[in-house]
Amino acid sequence: MSHPHPELKAAPPLPEGGLRVVALGGLGEIGRNMTVFEYAGKLLIVDCGVLFPEETQPGVDVILPDFTSIRDRLDDIVAVVLTHGHEDHIGGVPYLLRERRDIPLVGSKLTLAFIEAKLKEHGIRPRTVRVREGDRRGFGPFDCEFVAVNHSIPDSLAVAIRTGAGMVLHTGDFKMDQFPLDDRITDLRAFARLGEEGVDLFLTDSTNAEVPGFTTSERELNPAIEQVMRTAPRRVIVSSFASHVHRIQQVLDAAHEHGRKVAFVGRSMVRNMGIARDLGYLKVPSGLVVSTKELEKLPDHKVTLVCTGSQGEPMAALSRMANRDHMIRIGKGDTVLLASSLIPGNENAIYRVINGLTRWGAHVVHKGNAKVHVSGHASAGELVYCYNIVKPRNVMPVHGEWRHLRANGDLAIRTGVAPDRVVIAEDGVVVDLVDGRASITGKVPAGNVYVDGMEVGGATEASLKDRLTLAAEGVVTVVAIVDADTGALAEAPDFLARGFVHDDATFEPVVPVIEKTLATAAEEGVGDARQLEQLLARAVANWAFRTHRRKPLVIPVIIDA
Repeated sequence: MSHPHPELKAAPPLPEGGLRVVALGGLGEIGRNMTVFEYAGKLLIVDCGVLFPEETQPGVDVILPDFTSIRDRLDDIVAVVLTHGHEDHIGGVPYLLRERRDIPLVGSKLTLAFIEAKLKEHGIRPRTVRVREGDRRGFGPFDCEFVAVNHSIPDSLAVAIRTGAGMVLHTGDFKMDQFPLDDRITDLRAFARLGEEGVDLFLTDSTNAEVPGFTTSERELNPAIEQVMRTAPRRVIVSSFASHVHRIQQVLDAAHEHGRKVAFVGRSMVRNMGIARDLGYLKVPSGLVVSTKELEKLPDHKVTLVCTGSQGEPMAALSRMANRDHMIRIGKGDTVLLASSLIPGNENAIYRVINGLTRWGAHVVHKGNAKVHVSGHASAGELVYCYNIVKPRNVMPVHGEWRHLRANGDLAIRTGVAPDRVVIAEDGVVVDLVDGRASITGKVPAGNVYVDGMEVGGATEASLKDRLTLAAEGVVTVVAIVDADTGALAEAPDFLARGFVHDDATFEPVVPVIEKTLATAAEEGVGDARQLEQLLARAVANWAFRTHRRKPLVIPVIIDA
């Protein structure tokens, strides 16, 4: 397997007739999937998603792919192909379209409906091209064929991209449920046909590559969901991703069967289920869905609420219910069904919500104690199947953290792909397909771009470091009034501390340290206020660490007397 090297230089120009592939997100992480294909001077983008922040990134709303490497080539982009409607594949589109509004968006009916609703909130009306499985469309020098795949959202597509340099097959997110609720299975016949023609580069979803066997079918959740609806003494509150139409369909069917009415709670849930219903992806028995107002009039055992927040997000409906900050008051006898996975890194937040709900007397049913979730991604058995059917010449695992990419690469090798034709890349690593061989040739910038409130890219690694320091160590402001002539203190300095454990006497010992620092500076002729402030900050920080084993953020303010 060829591995990325930290010493990679900027990539050389693309050889004539070659195809360049650069992932700007989605490699080494679960989220912000975005891959840029370059051929004959034109660019085709597949997906443009967001990544959700971790606890070490306070104040960040979402993380975008870094558009730096394509910013001066926006006019060369012929289209953005969206494989499906999940946030980690479409969430970044509004930010890309801010830079060039008329880039055509290509996707299936449901995917385009979700992105159009999202763009409306940003005040953008996109140019869209609707496709479905079996369609074949040209975008500049890229000839794209769309293939049905099964995933945890309807209408997902894989895309085969034919160019003069060879054919790429990009699976998008997929699994191989043989009994999906909409009877639309992953089209292995198309995979086989493309394999016969010759797939030069196979980009495969790695999320579940470490999980042996096959991903269970959605239908196997029916008994657990049905049991909750049948046995719950009072209300049932279901939490799911706001895009998991099939999971919510099963909840609606079970609620209907047991004489319960359903209300959707939360803006994204109401919006997406409205879209899915209007387009016919969600079949709602008449009279089943009512407003939250009408629900209040019904007896508790006739009530089901479907809300967002299965990942413990602080602003989502479920977390607010757990914190008693929602109009829906969870109480004894209520049953809460968490019908989703634990996204890696979110475990603590989710357990916090489960504990909060349990405290108010709810019975919480989740993946850990019942069969209420199956993954949306192919496990090792399914991936191996695909390698054997497609027989790709080169493989590049995508969509996953390091361990997932490596596990997926190992599977490809076990099916007979030569190790030197399995390319394990990172975000920003340039992979060129030239004369039928894929190899790493360099890299482009691909950092994290933070969205913080209305600010895109304003928050930096440095400012996040400051936020973490503030959280862990506190802040101390030192106000020193200095005699402009002598450079000595004109009066005792003031200390304002927040989050730094202190009382009135804490800072007395540092006054001589400050006096000494100012005296030394005066001897050396340092009179510039900025330089004095830096010296002062360093002296106080060193003192705080020596005496208190703390590293507060020190803000020095020097005033000339």
